[in-house]
Amino acid sequence: MASLSIPPLNSTIRSVLFTVILWIGLFCIAEINAGGDVGQLLRKGGNNPREFDYFVLALQWPGTYCRKTRHCCSSNGCCRSTNAPTGFTIHGLWPNYNDGTWPSCCTGKTFDAKEVSTLLSGLNMYWPSLSCGSTSNCHGGKGIFWEHEWEKHGTCASSVTGEEYNYFVTALNVYFKYNVTDVLREAGYVASDSEKYPLGGIVSAIQNAYHSTPELQCSGGALQELHLCFYKDFKPRDCAAGSNTTNGFVNSKKSCPKYISLPEIASLKLGKAETEVSQSTLLSSI
Repeated sequence: MASLSIPPLNSTIRSVLFTVILWIGLFCIAEINAGGDVGQLLRKGGNNPREFDYFVLALQWPGTYCRKTRHCCSSNGCCRSTNAPTGFTIHGLWPNYNDGTWPSCCTGKTFDAKEVSTLLSGLNMYWPSLSCGSTSNCHGGKGIFWEHEWEKHGTCASSVTGEEYNYFVTALNVYFKYNVTDVLREAGYVASDSEKYPLGGIVSAIQNAYHSTPELQCSGGALQELHLCFYKDFKPRDCAAGSNTTNGFVNSKKSCPKYISLPEIASLKLGKAETEVSQSTLLSSI
């Protein structure tokens, strides 16, 4: 049988093919570095990222965040004269992987303000933004705090929490059930601008209450964030072993000293009408 011979490519065709392949490679690298749609899909493994392993309920200590406030706006919970935060507030409910990474922007769904309009009172009180800056959404734009949390994290949790409304309700319910502010208060750890508390004591109080180890983040010697971790059925678990573990508790890269403060929450005392996000404000911001 005669063999099939394929003529060699001439130099012009080889040059064109090389140029096309080179440009495709450069485009993909640029998209990944710039965070474009292609880059996001490649980092997440396409439209169907692998199923996450556990939840993080990320809590903020307003006293630490609010002392950085330089000006006020309608979205900043630090600026209220009434209904100011009195304890930890929610940063977000985040699906995470055991290796320390996390999925993000898992669907093309956008935040719908009308879905959470009946939750505004609770969101303003327990899940306020503590800054004036807009946050990024998953579609190349900017939006309000809750928009960012739903699109980046909530869309990746929908296999457990369901859609937008149920995501926010779930986060609020977990926050109420595992009330860290009350746990620390009962152990004698209360807001103070003069006291320093042992980090180990704070962690032990939470371990005793929930039989799990939290993750803490500090700024300038003050507790800034506290993460509680949960299995997908919302039973407490230790936070990921990928974090730094010291003296039996989990500490983040933003390490806390052995004694930390819980700064008092000082409001800039602007009027309530100027500072809480109303339904009309919410709807007009989207």
